[in-house]
Amino acid sequence: MSDSEDDVPLGARAAAAAAPPVTAAAVTAAKPVLPAKRAHAPAIVDNPDDGSDDDMPLVTRKPAAAVVKKPAAAAPSSSGKAKVKPSSASKPPAAKKRKVESDSDDDDEPIGSLVKKGGGHKSRTAKDKDDDDDDETGGGDDDDDEPWKAKKGAKKMWSTLQHNGVVFPPLYECHGVPLVYDGEDLKLLPHEEEVASMFAVMKDTDYAQKDVFVKNFFEGFKKCLKNGPNKHVKDFTKCDFTKIYMWHLEEREKKKNITNDEKKKMKVEKDALEEHNCWATIDGRREKVGNYRVEPPGLFRGRGEHPKMGRIKKRITAEDIIINIGKEAKVPVPPAGHKWKRVIHNDTVTWLAGWHDTINTKDWKYVQFGATSSIKAESDIQKYEKARKLKLAVDAIRRDYLKKMKTGTQLEQQLAVTTYLVDKLALRAGGEKDEDLADTVGVCTLRVGHLDFCPPCTLKLDFLGKDSIRYLQEHEVDPLVYAALQKFCKGKKPDHDIFDQIDPTKVNKHLQSLMPGLTIKVFRTYNASFVLNKLLKETDANGTLIMKKAAYDAANKEVAVLCNHQKGVSKAHDAQMEKLHDKKKAMDKELSTMKKEKDDKNKGKIATLKERLSKLELQIKMKEELKTVSLGTSKINYLDPRITIAWCKKHDVPPPTVYTRALVEKFNWAMEVEPTFDF
Repeated sequence: MSDSEDDVPLGARAAAAAAPPVTAAAVTAAKPVLPAKRAHAPAIVDNPDDGSDDDMPLVTRKPAAAVVKKPAAAAPSSSGKAKVKPSSASKPPAAKKRKVESDSDDDDEPIGSLVKKGGGHKSRTAKDKDDDDDDETGGGDDDDDEPWKAKKGAKKMWSTLQHNGVVFPPLYECHGVPLVYDGEDLKLLPHEEEVASMFAVMKDTDYAQKDVFVKNFFEGFKKCLKNGPNKHVKDFTKCDFTKIYMWHLEEREKKKNITNDEKKKMKVEKDALEEHNCWATIDGRREKVGNYRVEPPGLFRGRGEHPKMGRIKKRITAEDIIINIGKEAKVPVPPAGHKWKRVIHNDTVTWLAGWHDTINTKDWKYVQFGATSSIKAESDIQKYEKARKLKLAVDAIRRDYLKKMKTGTQLEQQLAVTTYLVDKLALRAGGEKDEDLADTVGVCTLRVGHLDFCPPCTLKLDFLGKDSIRYLQEHEVDPLVYAALQKFCKGKKPDHDIFDQIDPTKVNKHLQSLMPGLTIKVFRTYNASFVLNKLLKETDANGTLIMKKAAYDAANKEVAVLCNHQKGVSKAHDAQMEKLHDKKKAMDKELSTMKKEKDDKNKGKIATLKERLSKLELQIKMKEELKTVSLGTSKINYLDPRITIAWCKKHDVPPPTVYTRALVEKFNWAMEVEPTFDF
């Protein structure tokens, strides 16, 4: 933290920028309509980034049809639903052109030692910037060919900046275990062995059973073998990775057998080596750095059914990395024999280092300040205050888009309907995608085939959203919206865009005209926080701690469903549920035995056992309901933490009951909020 003005609490420093107090009447007038009917699809992805206990569904929803991947070009289902048929008389407008660019995989060259070639790649010119983990700290803009350059008119973020660069993963060490091909042992070269080992260690995972994963891996592996002694390896079915896999299991067992004292010693030594990379100094304040470690090479997994899963993530070197640092600061020393791609002094952003992703080569990765830093805290405060300001303008915005649907031009009507969908359904923006990327969709890129019309005014939406997570929900919408969408779809084929006159840039420009600083993500943040704030007011003040925790999770789950934050069912879920049910059976049996004994001494025990049984039943119910809904994403990115902390104080719930330790530290700035805080 700062050694200068940081004695003043962050909350107090941000007070000047806070939104003016809002009356209860204003809050009531501004409330969004909670989602009505929904068909919530089962998750199709096991998200490794989600916590084990962070998820669930809350209200009873209309059951969805079986999850069968629906091709974008397929016509909407006609089973009992009104369908807009293309008119033969009217010529449909052409679909928006989807860009196709080379992924620069160097198809004619072997990967070598997995060291990616230096040199920049053009950034994606139409990228959906509505990522769940983005911020407003001047993290750069991927929509520029040179994201490291200062934007004209950008705000100065710092005067002095000093840091110690990044930590690279260790170089590969050969193990010498052969790959078996067509029954014969093959001695692999070091870079070949490294790639083979990447796949071998995943041999028994779900990924290794997926055709796309295997296909992408083997294409990359053959490039590694090209022009080498093992270039004759052409058939994956003849490859046997068992020997390498068994070596991996033996190594893993050795690590398990290391004593706790040895593990602690190794951790202390590692922490000592990386200590100087953990911190940076900005304008005299010593702040924690976030992701200062460069990711090691490996096989790309992605989320959902990503079309690039299995591709080889090449090794990042200093030649790939741009360092951003103060002009007077000492530049971090790169590894011996290497040099940084570029050293810049861009004081309009707060990222410390950046490089192009090796899989999605138009994406830009950053090293930024940590979640507990004042940089992130101030960014969070600004983000949530902006969302609070929206509630003062949201009524006027809603009146505007309903009016435009009636009397506006075609462009104005499309902007009005997209604003409605962003507001009521919390859809993301969407943007053009390269053909080798997953066909993920947002509000701007919805196509006719993604929509079914169910009279009188229900829409069924079915498409792949962010991270290839399926969005399958039904919503009852305003009749004006229903009619407008029918008009937009008329005469178009299933693969044509519904909104053929707009894109995310036009939508955000339109939103800016309604309220300065308003974006699609601000709408999502506002609606998510508003829903949580509203539902938590229904908490029973006389409930037990576990009942209050369940009430919080239920409210959090409603937000997650609204934002389509899903996760796959954990592999351990069934086993965990079985243990809980066995425990319940044992408690039921014990309770039944006590009642039969009719012993006065058992009265106290029976009451205690009933209370324990009630808690266990609630735990089972919540665990089952939360199995496919990810609560963590909305907690981290969309829910104003002051709502949660105020609720905790009002209901005597310790914050760690609903927040992980990391989130308690991240939202330290919100801990001084009063119990009466109202979003």
